[in-house]
Amino acid sequence: MIAKLKGRLDSTGLDHAVIDVGGVGYLVGASSRTLSALGPVGEAVTVHTEMLVAEDSIRLMGFASAEERDWFRLLTHVQGVGARVALAILSALEPAELHRAVAMGDKAMVARANGVGPKLAERIVRELKDKVGVAPAGSAVAAGMVAMPVGGNAADAVSALQNLGFRPAEASAAVAAAEAEVGEGATLDALVRLALRKAAK
Repeated sequence: MIAKLKGRLDSTGLDHAVIDVGGVGYLVGASSRTLSALGPVGEAVTVHTEMLVAEDSIRLMGFASAEERDWFRLLTHVQGVGARVALAILSALEPAELHRAVAMGDKAMVARANGVGPKLAERIVRELKDKVGVAPAGSAVAAGMVAMPVGGNAADAVSALQNLGFRPAEASAAVAAAEAEVGEGATLDALVRLALRKAAK
C-alpha cells in the first residue's frame, strides 16, 4: 500500500500528474484542485495517495491533502460513484464545501460536479450524512453551534443567496451566522435579510 509520495513534479495532464521519486515516475490520477495546488513542474511535491486495485489494473490517486483523500474514500464507497466521478466532485468542491453540502443535505451543490445527476447527488448526501455529521469545526456553522437543516427556511435562504451570486461556502456561512443570531424559528425573509448583512461585512 502506497500512502504518500514525496518527490519532484515531472509533468501534469488534464486529470493526472507524474511524480518522480528517486528516478521512478509514478502516474497519479488527481482532481483539478490538487493539480493546481502542486505548483510548477520541477518543484518538490508531496501527495497523499490511494491505491485502487482492480482485476485488470492498479492505479494510484493523488491528493494535495489527507482531507481530500479521505473524502475520495468516502465518495467511492457510495454506489454509483467511481474514481472518475469522485475526482469530478473534488474538482468542483473543496473538502469543507463538500462537508457542508452533505451536512446540510444540499443536493444541488453536489450536483454541480460534472457527471453527477440529481439522483446520484441525493444518494451521496443521504449515504454520507450520518458519516460526516455536522459542518466542519471552525466553520461558521460549527461556530454558531447550529447544524444546518436539510430543508426549511435555512436551506431556502442559502439557495436565495446563491441565486444572488454568492459562492456556496459564503452563502452557507452567512445563513448559519444569521440563524445563530435570530434562532431557528426565523422567517425566510428575515433570515435572508440578516444573512445578506452578514455576508456584506
